[in-house]
Amino acid sequence: MTGPVRVLLADDQALVRDGFRSILDREADVDVVGEAADGIEALDLAARLRPHVVLMDIRMPRMDGLEATRRLLARPECPRVLVLTTFDRNDWVYEALRVGASGFLLKDVRGPQLVHAVRTVAAGETMLAPAITRRFIEDYLSRHGREPEPGDHGLSEREEEVLRRIALGRSNAEIAGEMFLGVSTVKTYVNRLLTKLDLRDRTQAAVWAYEHGIVHPGQASSAHD
Repeated sequence: MTGPVRVLLADDQALVRDGFRSILDREADVDVVGEAADGIEALDLAARLRPHVVLMDIRMPRMDGLEATRRLLARPECPRVLVLTTFDRNDWVYEALRVGASGFLLKDVRGPQLVHAVRTVAAGETMLAPAITRRFIEDYLSRHGREPEPGDHGLSEREEEVLRRIALGRSNAEIAGEMFLGVSTVKTYVNRLLTKLDLRDRTQAAVWAYEHGIVHPGQASSAHD
């Protein structure tokens, strides 16, 4: 990416948008290119302004942020999406992650954390603590009684081992240490399994692993269990 990170703010509360804009506008490498008050406006502005990152609230009129995220990430050359949440609806956050959101932020996020999150996802990474990701997924699946989806996933044994560790929150370096592999080899396995499963990133991979029984809600964090 060349030039500043282009950011679109989508929230029905003008005060929230003003606060985020005031924080981001202080950064030389970040440019707030637009503001949307609902999901429909967010989709329209994203098409016209081509932001790199969209800060997406979930509770908005006309079209909520979940549906807007789903539609936005189905587009070619879509931006990265950071979901804004207050931790009170795990099922919404789970669905946003499942369709490809790059992470979530609390609405009371501090300024430096907001800036770091925007830069992180703009660089193609996910902004999600593994333990929190696992909590959201496990909470959703246990409450909704979701059973693993059957089927041959087409992964090799090594790729499945890497996927399992991703779902348990391991970094590439930790996976390399546990599997006695080089970090570059782990990166190759990660890229390969993402391609095979047609997934965007590690967050979607973690969700997929739970949904398909590679790991199970409540499973201990040890990759050897």
